[in-house]
Amino acid sequence: MKKQLFYLLLAAGVLSACGPAAPQLGKDSVEDVIGAMTLEEKAHLVIGTGMVGTSGDSTVIGTTKKLVPGAAGTTYPIPRLGIPAIVLADGPAGLRIDPIREGDSATYYCTHFPIGTLLASTWNQDLVEEVGKSIGNEVLEYGADVLLAPALNIHRNPLCGRNFEYYSEDPLVSGKIAAAYVRGIQSNGVGTSIKHFAVNNQETNRNANDARITPRALREIYLKGFEIAVKESAPWTVMSSYNHINGTYASENTDLLSTLLRDEWNFEGMVVTDWFGGKDAVAQMIAGNDMLQPGRANQYDMIIEGVKSGKLDESILNRNVKRVLELILQTPHFKEYKYSNKPDLKAHAAVTRQSATEGMVLLKNNNETLPFERKVRNIALFGCTSYDFIAGGTGSGNVNRAYTVSLLDGLKNAGYQIDEALKADYEQYIEAENKKNTPDSSQPFSRFMPVPRPTELIPTTKVLSEQVAKADVALVTLGRTSGEFVDRNVSDFELSEEELQLLKSVSQAFHAAGKKVVVVLNIGGVIETASWKKLPDAILLAWQAGQEGGNSVTDVLSGKVSPSGKLTMTFPNKLMDVASSTNFPMDARANTDVRNKEDKSSSVKNVDYTDYEEDIFVGYRYFDSFGKQVSYPFGYGLSYTTFEYVNPSVKVDNGIYSVSIDVKNVGKFAGKEVVQLYVSAPNRFQMNKPEKELKAFTKTKELRPGETVTATLKLNTTDLASYDEASSSWVVDAGNYKFLIGTSSKDIKAVLDVDVVSVVEKTNDILKPQETVNTIKR
Repeated sequence: MKKQLFYLLLAAGVLSACGPAAPQLGKDSVEDVIGAMTLEEKAHLVIGTGMVGTSGDSTVIGTTKKLVPGAAGTTYPIPRLGIPAIVLADGPAGLRIDPIREGDSATYYCTHFPIGTLLASTWNQDLVEEVGKSIGNEVLEYGADVLLAPALNIHRNPLCGRNFEYYSEDPLVSGKIAAAYVRGIQSNGVGTSIKHFAVNNQETNRNANDARITPRALREIYLKGFEIAVKESAPWTVMSSYNHINGTYASENTDLLSTLLRDEWNFEGMVVTDWFGGKDAVAQMIAGNDMLQPGRANQYDMIIEGVKSGKLDESILNRNVKRVLELILQTPHFKEYKYSNKPDLKAHAAVTRQSATEGMVLLKNNNETLPFERKVRNIALFGCTSYDFIAGGTGSGNVNRAYTVSLLDGLKNAGYQIDEALKADYEQYIEAENKKNTPDSSQPFSRFMPVPRPTELIPTTKVLSEQVAKADVALVTLGRTSGEFVDRNVSDFELSEEELQLLKSVSQAFHAAGKKVVVVLNIGGVIETASWKKLPDAILLAWQAGQEGGNSVTDVLSGKVSPSGKLTMTFPNKLMDVASSTNFPMDARANTDVRNKEDKSSSVKNVDYTDYEEDIFVGYRYFDSFGKQVSYPFGYGLSYTTFEYVNPSVKVDNGIYSVSIDVKNVGKFAGKEVVQLYVSAPNRFQMNKPEKELKAFTKTKELRPGETVTATLKLNTTDLASYDEASSSWVVDAGNYKFLIGTSSKDIKAVLDVDVVSVVEKTNDILKPQETVNTIKR
């Protein structure tokens, strides 16, 4: 008995010395885990682990970077509390990680899917959701937890360097497409980060530029897409943008990140900075920016010192820590998912090929030039981009893929014949041009920067004569690329002298022989078309279609697929016709943080600050309201077939309007149609409202010739509201509204008169400009 007592006392002493076991994330409450954390652990958790070459925690960097090499960042692991590191990775067109790893013979290529402008141009939310499912599967199977996408900032100006990642000049399209993308990604049990919140509409001095903008423009245009995505898809995280908004950094803006995002929109996820965004870590914590990436030592110090000095209440830090832990609990790494590193890349290649065809926009098609007739077999292929096709943009939106199918390859795969001598001339020329344009690897972030395209090759008279004799048709591809850090130049918007000469020479030679010319635009954003579109017989806006681009373009050219894409942005006649062009950095100066200068009086317009004087009149809202002619309107896109609209009707039930119309395929080809519902409000001039605004859209299934489908579009009364700054309210004015059913903002097929009752929804009085913004009026 004495012996047993001795062992019991001994055991009790050992347990007492060890103390109670630390709470474990997932087994104990989040509150208990936070209660067990040291201040140092909390500070580590709300910042990332850093990046190689920065001032992060070098020990942790070396460990976590091995989780998924090439991923953008990780969170800080705390093993004693059961908190693993999770992986955050770029990007919108597909997962961006390192394809090759040291000491490993395997490859880790990802699928490069179509860019954002192309996906949005499908107007097909179901299709975008399916693309998202494929991207999300690669995120899951390659061991990442959160994809830093989608990007849904507004196409305020054609020169924004990242427009290729973004969706539209219209917030409804942006929000609906983003929500579909998020639902698809997150169906895999991995997260997304909708970005860049908010008003990140230029790359020039993006880390310091102050967007000076009215609350109305913010609410109606620049925040509305984010609101739709938050409410319809519940993204796991929101990424705050680099820029200031009315004098305050987005990542330090309590009005934006707490009052609006959480209190008004009921967002329950985590907010993360864009990489290296913001200045004051304490201000970011207070504002509700829960995690700072990629993490820097001075941020850690600021948080620790902030708590100790009382500048940062530890309860606020605990709040942010809780949101980080709630994110981690959802992730594959926390759930110890055994990822394969072997997603089905072949299946995903088929997805990207098919999805890309649906977002291509047929801008011109005189005399049924397209699709190619069966007798078209020999194609004269001009333009450097025909042989050096662009899959997507650069920077974080790029994807390390195994291959890119050029247009040359796509045409050959479909059995078309390409002249080998012309091909050899182009390949030799492109190789020499690319050597001249090799980026300087010593420059920081050079791998993110867009590389200049080759100057266009002008064929000689002899070459043209030979090609006219051999070929059935001429095809000219024009290319543009862009990316992070810099905006596009005016010269990039316009065609170069060499490109214009190429188009004129080819068109003149082939037309003289009674043969046709087709232009393919392999571009990421809007370019000038008004001055030259009369030259070719057909123009296909192929955008940047991902790694299967050449096959996708050929599927449309050949008639395997009828084009059904529609523009989600306006193509203006001239750049200065765009309302924002007077307030945009036209020379795309480098990203220099000039706001650090003590002399604020030397601030440079559109670099240090940008006045959003066009206010709510962005894109078609401006062109249609102020009577400006355009080259191609918002919503425009041709098909190989023709659709008839009949029997429009509208029903209202408890504040929900159901608008229906029969769409019949009266042409010769099968095809899909995008039905667009615009609304024109009463008292537009008195209330300074746009002539019309898109309020709903839908895409039909593929209709066979002679087939009819009833398209139904729904909207709530509150969707008709405008923002009244005087009362800080969303206001629906009572009166007679015009419901306009069309195929573009300029092509209205039916008009319905609808009487609407007044509705007022109060909001918080926030996000006011500190400087006067002289907005335009109708």
